[in-house]
Amino acid sequence: MLLENPAVVVLLLLPWIAQGRAVPGGGNPAWDQCQKLSQKICTLAWNAHSPVGHMDLLREEEDEETTDEVPHIQCGDGCDPQGLRDNSQFCLQRIHQGLVFYEKLLGSDIFTGEPFLLPDGPVRQLHASLLGLSQLLPPEGHHWEIQQIPIPSSSQPWQRPLLRIKILRSLQAFVAVAARVFSHGAATLSP
Repeated sequence: MLLENPAVVVLLLLPWIAQGRAVPGGGNPAWDQCQKLSQKICTLAWNAHSPVGHMDLLREEEDEETTDEVPHIQCGDGCDPQGLRDNSQFCLQRIHQGLVFYEKLLGSDIFTGEPFLLPDGPVRQLHASLLGLSQLLPPEGHHWEIQQIPIPSSSQPWQRPLLRIKILRSLQAFVAVAARVFSHGAATLSP
């Protein structure tokens, strides 16, 4: 029969993969790959700060409007060991939403025009790694809905250094939790 030939099976699955869908029955990510890439992202996020001197010490009060837009991994997201064991899809969807959110921010005008943002610089590497990790998280049989991710509005040049610091700090916290999720998944959920 046709489906006994591995090459035919791969050819039949190519449209699914090309459209970003999960292969049926393949709802879990490659935990080991996600773990390695998330650890790399953690390192890149901590190294992505430009030398800003005293501005790095500034504390900014969080306003409700800004806090609501930033994705967080919370207790109810199923990212705890039991939640991952029962059904990891909700947690992985939350992580995917955050990765897409930060990937869009790193590609916005907030992060353009500075020497440390050159194509081989840490922010561009971080941007590419976030995109790579988001592509490793397959939805189970359907596309994940990205909950209205706000498109970054244009910023004034004087705002950008402060916004960069704020975004990178928030990203550091987000990827630290995501890396712990992937480390747990790699240790306990990998086949």
